[in-house]
Amino acid sequence: MKRIHVNLTVTDLEASVRFYSDLFAAHPNVQRDDYAKWLIDDPRVNFAISTHGKLGLSHLGIQADTPGELIDLQSRMQHHMPDLAETTCCYAKGQKGWAHDPQGIAWEGFLTEQDGLETFGEGRMPLSPVVNETPPAPVCGANSSCC
Repeated sequence: MKRIHVNLTVTDLEASVRFYSDLFAAHPNVQRDDYAKWLIDDPRVNFAISTHGKLGLSHLGIQADTPGELIDLQSRMQHHMPDLAETTCCYAKGQKGWAHDPQGIAWEGFLTEQDGLETFGEGRMPLSPVVNETPPAPVCGANSSCC
């Protein structure tokens, strides 16, 4: 069974670990000086925070549990995610492919083969494609608290 992946860049890792540990009622499965990751089963999510990159949403993804799930994902996304590559990133080693949605939001498809490495790694998200620089109009009114 696959898991949704959310990766945020934060400025204060310690405060963020406290906040998300309270939110998920769980301590991180992996924690380093610059990174923390929770593998939550309800909802099934791989939620990670780090101090690397631009503040806010870094990227989204789908974590496969088996090589077959990753190949299935890549075959469905071959027009958007043509290649998978071996990478070391986020203190883990595995296979990874990247795609960008029409708004330029990065999505990764990946399979973790070895977790718990001692270094953050070299894996980098490819640059976002050029997208329309005018943000879409909000669905909700500017003073609304919906969404």
